[in-house]
Formats: sequence, structure tokens, C-alpha cells
Amino acid sequence: MSTIPSTSATTTSTTSTSSVNSALSSTMTQADFLKLMTAQLQAQDPTNPVDNSQFVSQMAQFSQLSATQQLDTDLQSLSSSVTSAMQTSQVLNSSNLVDRQVMVPSSTMSFDGSTSMLGAVNVTTATTVNVQVLDSNGNVVRTIPMGAQSAGLAQFSWDGKDDSGNTVAAGNYTLSATSGNTSLDTYVAGTVTGVGYGGSSLGTYLQVSGVGGVSLSQVAQIL
Repeated sequence: MSTIPSTSATTTSTTSTSSVNSALSSTMTQADFLKLMTAQLQAQDPTNPVDNSQFVSQMAQFSQLSATQQLDTDLQSLSSSVTSAMQTSQVLNSSNLVDRQVMVPSSTMSFDGSTSMLGAVNVTTATTVNVQVLDSNGNVVRTIPMGAQSAGLAQFSWDGKDDSGNTVAAGNYTLSATSGNTSLDTYVAGTVTGVGYGGSSLGTYLQVSGVGGVSLSQVAQIL
């Protein structure tokens, strides 16, 4: 705020009050407001002091500022408490998924050498779908024709064998789902082995066997 002249007529008090109101409209602390009011009182013209009604109005504004700042602090504290409680509740509720199978987004499938694997394709519009399983060298070891599928999550199963009927070696395999020349997103089923909280950016996550950490929001199906 600019220095308030020590000698002037009625316009001085009016200008000072206007300056206070203008400054109050922007962000300020209680200490700033008190300094501003003290400066105004010290600089007022003794022959034409601040009108009582103006002073009362400024005190009312100060009271309102104090109440608003306290309300903002209380709301932030309440919001933090509610968020923390919701996070804790979500993690605890998600613990019920441990040892359950879930369908989550993944373009790889981990084969243990004997157990058949369950996967799915996100079909955006009704169409014919084909799934290919590729080894670490990018070679197609198995083609799974799924035929005509309606829109939605279409499941498929891979028995761990190649197109010749031979069981492939254990390891990670890549999934590729297509409809004509259009690529489609793939999902795999895995067992939930743990639940955790990854901060505000990740939220609650599940540890899924064969996949790793997956955000709870990405779970497409609980099997």
C-alpha cells in the first residue's frame, strides 16, 4: 500500500478507506491487515479522523477475513482427514481380493510350463478377433482364432502349446490381438498376492502374479 499523506481534507480519509478495501480484496494475512489499519490510523489527519462507521466497517472486514481464513484451514484439515480415511478403507477392502484372480491390462503372459493361461481382448465394436502368442524373439508360436465377438471383454484361453501341439518352454510370451489391421488391447488373468498404497498419483494397487503392480482402477474383472 502506498504511504498515506498526513495532511489533506475529506478526500484523504475516503481514499485511505478505498485503499484498504482494495487491498483486502486480494490475498492477505491477519498481520498484513493489522499493519495496514495501523498505518492508516497513524497517517490520518487529526482534524479529519476516520469516520466511526468506516472504522467499524473495517473491523467487520477484519473479523470476516479471520473467520474465512480459519474456515479454509479447517476445511483443508477435514479434507485431508477424509481422504486419509478413504484411502485406508479402500486398502483394507481391497485386501479381500488376495488369493483371488483378476483380469488386468497386459501385453505379456507368463507361462509356468504346464498351467493353461486365461486372457481377454477388449473388443471395441463387434468384429472378428484373432490372438497371436509370440516368443521372446518375436516368432508366432500360437494363433488363437476367436471368431466373431460382440463389443466388450472377450475371454480366451491358451494351453501353453504351439500351433503343432507341442508344449512350449516356460517363460514370458507376448500377446497380440487384432481385428483385421486394427490392434486391440489385451488382458491377462493373475492371482492377487498383495495390496498396497502407492501415493496420490497411483492410489491403491494390487500385486498380481505374472504381471506385477497394477492400479486397482485398472482391474477389468474379478474372476
